[in-house]
Amino acid sequence: MGSVPNLVQIFPSINIPLPMDAIYRRLGYKRGITKVDERKGEEIERHIEYAVSLVCLNGAGLRVPLERVDPQLVVLGTGADIRSAKLAGFLNGCKEALFIGSTAGGAVMDAIREDIEGGDMTRGVVIDAVASEMTDAALDWITGFFNRLLARENARLTRGRFSAGYGDFLLENQKMMYDMLELDRIGVTINENFILIPEKSVTAVVGIHA
Repeated sequence: MGSVPNLVQIFPSINIPLPMDAIYRRLGYKRGITKVDERKGEEIERHIEYAVSLVCLNGAGLRVPLERVDPQLVVLGTGADIRSAKLAGFLNGCKEALFIGSTAGGAVMDAIREDIEGGDMTRGVVIDAVASEMTDAALDWITGFFNRLLARENARLTRGRFSAGYGDFLLENQKMMYDMLELDRIGVTINENFILIPEKSVTAVVGIHA
């Protein structure tokens, strides 16, 4: 693999508005529609507040030129290639790709395990929902950051994003993304099954349109 043309942008301590609606949807509620009794509502709010205190959002982003996009193959400017018709279709017409990653940190996963093992399933489920949605929202924050930079170049990101493990974009590609994004710098590791650790860590690809 050749050298990566651009430097990885590391984002320590990402601060985002709490995605309350998304958290409640993940918990099976629709805020303002689903009725929750006062006691239950207060309990959920306490659990959310506790979860937020545990989450430490960090992220990374890297712009990578696209050497070629064929119907079944994406060739990166780094010399690496990705065999995926779905990803190739997603990146069709793009000259660059943005690789991004985010993590909620290890403390929140420790708390989820402790609650589940200790029998406090309710709080564990709430913490899990908060961590998942905040990690996803951190990716939105990162794409927003790059979109503002790209606007100066009269360029923009594609809508949506594509993650390894979806369709024919095999999960094994996550190792390449992990290395490119230098996710070890934000406390993330990857195991032999290409799963990121802490588990509330995600990667994705976004296309860049000129």
